[in-house]
Amino acid sequence: MSDHTTAPADLVELGRITSAYGLKGWVRIQPHSARAEVLLNTTLWWLRAPQAPVQRADILPQPRAVKVQSARFQGSAVVAQLDISSDRDAAEALKGQSVWAQRSSFPAAGDGEYYWVDLIGCRLFGEADGLPVLIGQVAEVVDNGAHAVLRVERVRAGEQGPELLRNDKGRVIDVLVPFVKAHVYAVDIANKRLDSNWPAEF
Repeated sequence: MSDHTTAPADLVELGRITSAYGLKGWVRIQPHSARAEVLLNTTLWWLRAPQAPVQRADILPQPRAVKVQSARFQGSAVVAQLDISSDRDAAEALKGQSVWAQRSSFPAAGDGEYYWVDLIGCRLFGEADGLPVLIGQVAEVVDNGAHAVLRVERVRAGEQGPELLRNDKGRVIDVLVPFVKAHVYAVDIANKRLDSNWPAEF
């Protein structure tokens, strides 16, 4: 039975329901980046309905917990049977909802491995004249097929602390940094810090 209690604070969005799968109430989920494994390793998901001008009575505006009865890979997608969808019509009604899970429920990452969500918000330090210099903060992690790439929003020192660098049009300036040992040699998740040999000025 689904749980409509208050959502925990450590929810992480892992994917989105794209369609029904089969006739028995299964749903198809398109995972975000390399987070599919987490979907298979957690038995409680939280679904959030997309914003709509008119809220349907059977879809809550706040995330609601649902029990995962079964889940598996289907190509690059994940298909799952949830406790709230017993037939295809019920599954179709969930289309467009985002799928979330508690960060605390993620299995421990392997040695030298990191969840992408843990990299977001980390400060990336590069080098200038042999000294560490803050380049910016990781805003997103993407996959280029060979490895992960950090999208880092550039910052500069300001009176109130680091400030985002913007171009003439007011857009935040960013840089793409390959997340490989050749460039990012130290990862300190606890202190949200990444050390690299990436040039601070470019």
